[in-house]
Amino acid sequence: MTTSDSPVVPLAVLAAALLVLPASAAARRLRALGPPRPRSSRKPHRGAVVVAVCVLLGLLAGPAALVATAMVGTAVRRGVRSRARHRAHLTATSVVADGVAAFVAELKAGAQPAAAAAGAAQDAEEPATTVLAGITSTARLGGDVTTALDTMSRTRPELAAALGPLARAWRLADHHGVPLADVLDAVRRDLERRVAFAGQVRARMAGPEASAAVLAGLPLFGILLGELSGTRPLHVLTSTGAGQVLLVLGAALICAGLLWSTRLTSRAVGA
Repeated sequence: MTTSDSPVVPLAVLAAALLVLPASAAARRLRALGPPRPRSSRKPHRGAVVVAVCVLLGLLAGPAALVATAMVGTAVRRGVRSRARHRAHLTATSVVADGVAAFVAELKAGAQPAAAAAGAAQDAEEPATTVLAGITSTARLGGDVTTALDTMSRTRPELAAALGPLARAWRLADHHGVPLADVLDAVRRDLERRVAFAGQVRARMAGPEASAAVLAGLPLFGILLGELSGTRPLHVLTSTGAGQVLLVLGAALICAGLLWSTRLTSRAVGA
């Protein structure tokens, strides 16, 4: 048997492909059918790691390094949390818009609001499933769906941008007799436009955000160049009184720049 006829080569190629290719959605669904994987009961605490790093820097480089590290870390953390919160809002709004589209399809098919919400919830994703389930239970019990949506909007801030228009549309349909499917379809279109516009603005703000990050890192690059040239800026910053003051002052200016750029970006994207 020649090498080309041997089944070892095709099997090796298949194994290499399985190692390289990412896990698909079908593979994730197959893994979901199996027994749940054991999860570790202990989770790493990022806050404890940050505190430990700050204390270590304080012991090695003086109290000014501890203060500077804590200040810069807080500013960076606020920026990261702001971007994560904005992404969560966009994702929740997009998912709710998809759920509303399914809800409208059920209503146009002739289903009652409670049954239509229940049918749409079966194929929806979170958090749209929770929203539609709340509408279903409230409508079946004869409650005020508008009040339920307003309450959910207050308890789930990431859903406020989607549930506010939804509650107003439901109030309009109840008080003025406007077909519920029509007003909800208008809300769905509005939510989709909002998500698309916010995504475009976020993409255009990637350049300014990168520029702000580069500017914030320039002082560290300058310190590195100083160390390479032999001027020993780290020794001045960590071993002299004037250097300690300058280190804290520089960290404060970096934090001010980071917080200001984060605020401008958040206002531009509507976060």
